[in-house]
Amino acid sequence: MTSSHRHYSTRLGGLASLGLALLLPLTVPCSDPHTDGLPKGKLNTSGSDSWAAVNISLLQDFWCQPASRLPREQLSSLIRSLALLQVPLKAWQLSCLANLAARLSLQEDFALHPPSLLLFYNLSQVKESNCRAFMQHAAQGDTGLLANLPDQRIALQHTALACLGGPRQQLSASDLGLLGILVCDMDASRIVTADPSVLQNLLRCPQLSATQRAALNTLLASGRTQLGPPGSWNLEGLQALGTLATYISPNLWEKVEEAVGLDLFCSMVAACREGQLSQCDARRFVTSFLESKANSASLRPKRGTGGSCIRGNITAATLHDDLFLVHYDCTQLESCLSTRVLRANLNPLLQHPLPAECQRVIKTKLAQIYPHGIPEDQLRLITSLVYLYSGAEIDQWNITTGDTVVALLASDVALENQTEAVLQKFLDHRGKVTGALLVAIGGSRICWMSPQQIQTIQPSEFRLAGALDISSCPQSRKNVLFAKAREAFCCNRTTGAYYRFMRPYLGGAPLEELRHLAQANVSMDIDTFTNLNPLVLQNLSVGSVTNLLGQNVGDLQKARSHPTIRSWLRSLNRSALDELGLDTSPTQASTTSGPPSTTRRTPHLAHTSGMSGIGTAAPASGSPPVHLGYLPLTVALPSSLLWLLLCQAPSGPVGTAQKVPGPWTLPPALHQGDRAHGHQIQERRSC
Repeated sequence: MTSSHRHYSTRLGGLASLGLALLLPLTVPCSDPHTDGLPKGKLNTSGSDSWAAVNISLLQDFWCQPASRLPREQLSSLIRSLALLQVPLKAWQLSCLANLAARLSLQEDFALHPPSLLLFYNLSQVKESNCRAFMQHAAQGDTGLLANLPDQRIALQHTALACLGGPRQQLSASDLGLLGILVCDMDASRIVTADPSVLQNLLRCPQLSATQRAALNTLLASGRTQLGPPGSWNLEGLQALGTLATYISPNLWEKVEEAVGLDLFCSMVAACREGQLSQCDARRFVTSFLESKANSASLRPKRGTGGSCIRGNITAATLHDDLFLVHYDCTQLESCLSTRVLRANLNPLLQHPLPAECQRVIKTKLAQIYPHGIPEDQLRLITSLVYLYSGAEIDQWNITTGDTVVALLASDVALENQTEAVLQKFLDHRGKVTGALLVAIGGSRICWMSPQQIQTIQPSEFRLAGALDISSCPQSRKNVLFAKAREAFCCNRTTGAYYRFMRPYLGGAPLEELRHLAQANVSMDIDTFTNLNPLVLQNLSVGSVTNLLGQNVGDLQKARSHPTIRSWLRSLNRSALDELGLDTSPTQASTTSGPPSTTRRTPHLAHTSGMSGIGTAAPASGSPPVHLGYLPLTVALPSSLLWLLLCQAPSGPVGTAQKVPGPWTLPPALHQGDRAHGHQIQERRSC
């Protein structure tokens, strides 16, 4: 290390230490349940890594209404810090932050803002000269955050295509570089005709729809991609596809050289065992690949009948072979696996991405081994099988520790009846639902607890759990959870502090509660608003809704097609709609049964369209770019304000954002395919 670098590191560490020394006394007194999870004792302030880590932890708890009182330069510095530190904010935080930035005319500095924040900006205010740069940066964000803003999601497509000069039949590599993740919402027919680099875009999609999968296979079969025709595919090319390879159809696998397919099978199973590929993705691949082998085998003469073991008895060594499922189909698994080997090797067997039929074989054999219920130490190994068990079967289990509960419920496999049954067995053994357990199993699991089980949660434990996402709960559970949350957080001294803790649970709030919050000027974000009880919302007047949303009232335009918002708007007369100033024309969008998946996926292919330069481009407003070398200085100002942002209760009315006419207008209509798929909502991630 050169002397100059040593000097720089010393100065960096000194600034970090100074910043932490200032930050610690400001944040410790916060009465936020999350602060109980912060590290106790002496902090390591020897370098800038500590400084950045602590700032990320605190900035994740960013709260909008106190921030609305920040001067323009301080809010600008805060937003830049969020981008530099890549702080993962949620939709409710980003939507209101976007409104604050717009009110202070900070949108011009979009190149220095987090990409996901750009998704929430008022797109009519994007200047035509900045259109391509803006959309290219925004397309690096997470569109799953727009699950409750369907009209904004469609508007992003309209804007992106307008930046390209209007809809076109074939998307070039340059077009795809600008569109980024927005391709995931477009008509599947565009995948077939697009430049082959569309594979890079598809890698960012949380999940492909049935039509997108078919389009992907058509594109791969055409031989236009770098892999060439299926008969010439090699292992390296298939591995470069990343998780897209899990969508390859059985028909295509039949055209791939057997040795290449088997090599990929080995690498997929190994990646699954090592946790680099989810069981769900791996099982989809295995099922498709084995189906292709079964199709080929059906053309050959049968070798044996009935339930005889043809392949040879399965041993411990067999189960460590990555090609185990190729050699033993589910019928052979049943015939060749003894209960003795299964009992001794349950864990290595279940590390394989077993097809559903094979999972049922294992369940049957476990019942033979343990006729009176599976022992608790073995329960922690069968997470992938939980969905197969009935409540009566779970009633035979002994569940005495929270670790067992977490092992059984932490994945997305267990269903509603299994969740309630598992928790009941734990409670029957004098178990306690603690705050740590609630956080570990997640808010969606609370949706599947019975009302009686929810009532057993102590208010102190509910406070420790903090903000749990219960947006997917049925309304009846939201009502029960609201009452429990109110019991836990009722003693906050101010309405602002009370609202901050109650916000995740307001989906169960009665009419009187919402009217009270409207009078308190809490400026509810649109994400929280869309999760309110639709029946209660019907009884809120335009004035109450306007007061409740405050500076965020303009976001109704971005969510007017959301079922809750649409139902409320239909209950209003024309004069009330005119008062809101909303465009109530129906949005052309196709919907499915579930919201967009928000599961993040790490791309396996690097973008080659020069997107990396966006983050360092000079902002349109002339503000100087922030260099990574000065990170501690950059975050020092916002961190000194964290007491205001995190701990101080909001007070007083908040001004509403001014409407600024856009300097350019978007095309009124797109091709039918774009309208139909502009709001393509992906199914929930499932196997």
